[in-house]
Amino acid sequence: MAHFDYIIKNATCILRNTSKNWTSEVLDVGIQNGKIQSLKAGLSADAETFDATGLHLLPGLIDTQVHFRQPGLEHKETIATGLKGAALGGITGVFEMPNTAPPTDCPERLQEKLAIASKDPWANYAFFAGATPENIPQLNSLELTPGCCGVKVFMGSSTGSLLISTEELLDGVLKNGKRRVAIHSEDEALLVKRFKSLNLDSKTVFSHPEWRNEEVALTSTKKLVRLAKLNRRPVHVLHVTTAEEMAFLKQEKEGGLVTVETTPQHLTLYAPDCYERLGTLAQMNPPIRDKKHQEALWKAINDGTVDVLGSDHAPHTIEEKNRPYPKSPSGMTGVQTTVPLMLDHVNHKRLSLYRLVELLAERPCQIYGIKNKGALQVGRDADFTLVDLKTERIIENSWIASLAGWSPFDGKKVMGWPKGTMIGGNWTMLEDQLQVPLGRSFEFEF
Repeated sequence: MAHFDYIIKNATCILRNTSKNWTSEVLDVGIQNGKIQSLKAGLSADAETFDATGLHLLPGLIDTQVHFRQPGLEHKETIATGLKGAALGGITGVFEMPNTAPPTDCPERLQEKLAIASKDPWANYAFFAGATPENIPQLNSLELTPGCCGVKVFMGSSTGSLLISTEELLDGVLKNGKRRVAIHSEDEALLVKRFKSLNLDSKTVFSHPEWRNEEVALTSTKKLVRLAKLNRRPVHVLHVTTAEEMAFLKQEKEGGLVTVETTPQHLTLYAPDCYERLGTLAQMNPPIRDKKHQEALWKAINDGTVDVLGSDHAPHTIEEKNRPYPKSPSGMTGVQTTVPLMLDHVNHKRLSLYRLVELLAERPCQIYGIKNKGALQVGRDADFTLVDLKTERIIENSWIASLAGWSPFDGKKVMGWPKGTMIGGNWTMLEDQLQVPLGRSFEFEF
């Protein structure tokens, strides 16, 4: 009789078959030493078992864009509370952004975050190094630090020193290193110019998409792609929100130099409805736009233009968000609500469950070179997201683990819910209850 540490029985597994096509099969998953040891029906062994009849087992879903605010802004979020939210939401790992106080722009600050994360690791983790005008020469070594998922560039509207606003600086970043660079693509010069010309201090949040309009996004993204090609440097364009960018990026994807992200918020909320209902709670950068743009994002999801979904989890307190626009900060919670929102979209036939696994597991691992994750496959790590497609729930603020304590989706009814989060063969969340924090730093293939 085979030996396993744990067996998940009768799970509807989402995986690729021997022909590399997606399939769903009811199988047993035998786990040993934190790895998938066997994937077949009718496994028998003297091991603890979990009956997953009627539930879907997905490769561990990964959120490659979160802001956990520590160090410096712990009243909004800590790394521990952010990782708790990830586990509760069915997310097995995160990539965290560098715009903390101080920013993650040197090896010492990267090590500080890794040490903090290791104390309460409710999910796996890695951290971006932020590009600054001063650290460009060091980026090629900084990006190779264990626990670093790559370099993050803010082309527009960042805080402190994390702003690469000129073509010369961006060219320097792209010349210093080899790993894929994650980019917040908005044109800083246009943002400054439009802020003044629109007299934004006298406006409301309804003007947010007008200020950060399509031109601000497209101008920046065209410049980025041109320089990426010139330097043959792979880039990942974060939270793309416009129809114009998606049409442009669709033409630029051949060869894999350019990859594309969008967010569950932009796929779910739309203007002006979101601003009417939520006011500044719906304010984020780039902004939530109207239905025309949202429809273009869905088209890009289903024609393959979009590679990855990231939540852009960026919490602020209610008090901060309630400041009058434009003094209200941009950003909202998201890491905990991505899976419920997207399962609801699956149930409404907006995308398939297979496509969702591509966007949140397979492609993140391929794009960033994450080792041993991203597929239900013998030999891979036993990292799973267990979901019930038939559970109907209402997202409530009381469920949100973030110190911010709120979600823009409070009160929203969804069909589909994460039932379990497993990392290395152990549950970190089961039936809404946190279990054991056994996450680790992601490892990468360079």
